[in-house]
Amino acid sequence: MTDYPTPNFSTDLSGQVALVTGTTSGLGKRFATVLAACGATVALTGRRVDRLDALAREIRAAGGECLPLALDMMDRDSIRSVVDEVEKTLGTITILVNNAGIPDAQYAVKMSDELVDAVFDTNLRGPWDLSCEVARRLIAANVPGRMVNISSTGGFNYAGNGAALYSITKSAIVRMTETLAVEWSRFHINVNAIAPGAFSSEMLDGMLERMGDFSKMFPRKRIGDPAQLDSTLLFLVSPSSDAVTGTCIKVDDGQGSR
Repeated sequence: MTDYPTPNFSTDLSGQVALVTGTTSGLGKRFATVLAACGATVALTGRRVDRLDALAREIRAAGGECLPLALDMMDRDSIRSVVDEVEKTLGTITILVNNAGIPDAQYAVKMSDELVDAVFDTNLRGPWDLSCEVARRLIAANVPGRMVNISSTGGFNYAGNGAALYSITKSAIVRMTETLAVEWSRFHINVNAIAPGAFSSEMLDGMLERMGDFSKMFPRKRIGDPAQLDSTLLFLVSPSSDAVTGTCIKVDDGQGSR
């Protein structure tokens, strides 16, 4: 009889402390609930406190553990304060999901200074600051960690109809992922990215309202369900991806090939 190895695909996150940004709606909300369902204690962050509290009630009702905290990704003091609070209350953050992001929906020459700053700070500088702050704590504690940065297929493809800066920042998130993975690999901090295509979210709803139903242009003529991202997220934060770092996984339902 042949002995077969036991597959290494555990998604048990018991004992892990996760921080997810942008959990007040869309993909971030889904990511937070999935991590909590797998046993992680999750710090829920965002600017809309009422939605954070509602999500916290939902997670706790399902038996999960979480901590809702207001976070402004454009404010370094807010980022550092939240990391301090999570560490003090829950322990060292071992899983970070940089999900928060905003669109520009403007042609480059028509963007105001305020919108340029907001897109850069929310989509790129904020994730950089937060990643570095979490990494400092992991290195000091000599604890391994997992980071997942949410990019977009828009970072690889740009149709020229507005949202140039969104595309630039999401492309930069992939390069940030690759470089920080190299720098922090010796500390056993894995840094990876997911580049979703068009998945149902509050941001996408705004695009559909402005542009109409563009899903008919996709090969499968549909908008993705956030649940279809669960397996990719869990792979990147679970023990089964121990040797995977510096990678960006596109999950776009074939949309990018149109």
